[in-house]
Amino acid sequence: MGQRYTRREVGRILGLDARRLRYWERLRLVRPRARWGERFYNFGDLAAAGTMKRLTDHRIPAKRVRRAVAQVEQQFGESPLALEQLCIVEQGRELLLVPPGMTRPFNPLRQQWAFSFHASPAANLRAMAARTPEELFESALECERQQEMLPEAIDTYERVVELAPDWLEAHINLGVAYYQLGQLSDACAAFRGAVQLDPISGIARYNLGCTLEELGEYDEAIEHLERAVRAMPAHADVHFNLALAYEKRGELAVAREHWLLYLRYAPNGPWADQARARLKPAAPRRRRRAPIPFPRKA
Repeated sequence: MGQRYTRREVGRILGLDARRLRYWERLRLVRPRARWGERFYNFGDLAAAGTMKRLTDHRIPAKRVRRAVAQVEQQFGESPLALEQLCIVEQGRELLLVPPGMTRPFNPLRQQWAFSFHASPAANLRAMAARTPEELFESALECERQQEMLPEAIDTYERVVELAPDWLEAHINLGVAYYQLGQLSDACAAFRGAVQLDPISGIARYNLGCTLEELGEYDEAIEHLERAVRAMPAHADVHFNLALAYEKRGELAVAREHWLLYLRYAPNGPWADQARARLKPAAPRRRRRAPIPFPRKA
């Protein structure tokens, strides 16, 4: 069966914390076996975790690796591919993979072959000055200022989350960036990560609730928005989104309470006209009179 390692042993060998390993497991980049309530890694899993550590230490976000591997699986009909089966090389911001049984590197995100390596993969890794999570966070904030830079902001926030998995604001900002690009499922995952870190964070609950409401998950959206209201009772936008969710669930009386609360806290807010329009009673339908028939000609 070969040597088996627990998550704690892998963390000690590679200098990794359990959060990073769990994150890579969720992305299916490292695939330990579950048994007796514990995760067991074989030598291949250990190699995959080592590869991920090398790549993320060189500022390659784990989600970019996941996308690259998925592209190779789709392109070459190999599914699922274990990370240890691939030679993965970083060249600047590009990620090159050598598929199993081949010698030429492939750029999966550009969908094209690259020049053959003239040296070992390790020699091709470009040395990069390590930046702190704080510096990366500031860089991501700058990227967010321009719509076309949002994908780079996401990559940078992913890197921050890798390096500082307990940084609540990084998870929230990552979710907001995904939301701005319309990637609601990814946004939802980032906001769930924030809620797990701080279950009483009103902002995390609010963002998760809003995203779930847009995904049509009204019951869960209301649960998180109600928690957000308890944490931030005077936050007008929470009441607005909670009213929307209740309205979509058909609970108009409860929705009305939150429209009123929105107007109490933001009478001149950007959504005030919408709230007032929803509070107006529906005009009674006028009874249509039967048309007066024209006299028939004899």
